[in-house]
Formats: sequence, C-alpha cells, structure tokens
Amino acid sequence: MVTGSTSGIGRATALRLARDGARVVVSGRDAGRGREVVQEIRDAGGSAEFVAADLRDARSAAELAAQAEAIAGLDGGSLDVLVNNAGVGAGGPTAGTEEAVFDAVMATNLKVPFYLVASIAPGMAARGRGAIVNVSTLAAARALPGLALYGAGKAAIEMLTASWAAEFGPAGVRVNAVRPGPTRTPGAEAGLGEMLQQLAAQAPLGFVADPEDVAATIAFLAGDESRFVTGAVLDVNGGRMVV
Repeated sequence: MVTGSTSGIGRATALRLARDGARVVVSGRDAGRGREVVQEIRDAGGSAEFVAADLRDARSAAELAAQAEAIAGLDGGSLDVLVNNAGVGAGGPTAGTEEAVFDAVMATNLKVPFYLVASIAPGMAARGRGAIVNVSTLAAARALPGLALYGAGKAAIEMLTASWAAEFGPAGVRVNAVRPGPTRTPGAEAGLGEMLQQLAAQAPLGFVADPEDVAATIAFLAGDESRFVTGAVLDVNGGRMVV
C-alpha cells in the first residue's frame, strides 16, 4: 500500500511498484485521481485497487489498514509493503502559526504513519516478512527557513524509522526511509515556484528531481535487493547533504 498515491511521489511509487509486479493498494482523498492511477496501472498490465482515505487520526489510519489488509488477502495474498507517503505541507514563520495548522501537519505527517505501522507491522511480523518505507524530507536534516514545523514532524518520522527497525527487525520486517530534496511534484511547484530550482541549485547535481527518481529508491527499499538494509535513511537530493 502506498498512502497519498494519487499524485506526486506517491503516484510514481504506485506505478513503479506495480510495474515491478506488486499488487498495489492506491490510497488518497481524491477518488477521481485515484481511479486514474489504478486504470493506468491496469492498462499497463498491472494490478491495483483504490481505497479512499482522508488520513487525519488514529481511527482513519486503522480503517485504511483494515481495508488494505482485506484487499491484500484476496486470492491468498498479504500486505507485505507499506509506503508512508501521505503528507501535509506547511511553510511560514513560527510566530503566527495557528494551532489548527500545527495539529493538521502533525496528525497526517506523524500520527497517521505511527498508527498505520501499529496496525500493519504486527501482521508482517507474524508472517516473518515485510518492508516499510517512510517518506521524509530534506528539511528534516537541514534547517530551512520557514519549514520548522514540517521539518520537525519528518525528523520525528526518521527517529521512528530507526525505532521500528529495531522493534520489528528480529521478526523479519525491514523499516527504512527516503529523504527527498527538491522534487517536481504538483504540491512543490505550487508552494515553492521558482524557489524549487533555487533549492536544487544548492546541491552538487543542481537539478530538480522527478517523482520517478524518488520512486526508484523507494522500490529498491521495498524489494528483496535491499534485504540487508534496515534502519536507513537514504538521501535522494542531488547531494545536498555533502555541501
């Protein structure tokens, strides 16, 4: 299952995992876009189902997990991969940030992944296999003005990645994260505009990533080729962390 997979990095990840042979549960708030992603996967010969989900709290996370498990269980399958991608962006100075904004960002970006893992990882552990990939951000490791709230929530996800790797690893469940830099998604382009290229120019490679660049790394962490990798946070940011 890929959360927030109706656009951007999530959409690219769902398409990539389907192309690699996975049966994908696509989830998101927009049913129309969700059906489009599913149809694109099916037209390419893959298998996918859509589950509408407005992820805001523990209950919505548990409900989505139950639906995804039921879909995965059809024909004797199981939910072996969870990609925590759904997120709420927030930018601006700390002073003046409304409590409702704080709560919405932390609910979707931190609480929901926590309870999705709480609902799904035990089943993976019981089967002795599974891969969880959390989507973080460059702002979790680099102090970027105006992104204190967003970065803090994603930094917490990176800590959870390490904790979950230690907790579920002995049962065969791997937990990793990716840390994307500037990526050409609808949300990033709308929120950052020309600043997207300016941020990318600060890295050695100097260009804005496509969602498929991040999806390729997620697919690696979800697949058997990374069977000896857990607790890692892989930078997908053009080398921004080295300068």
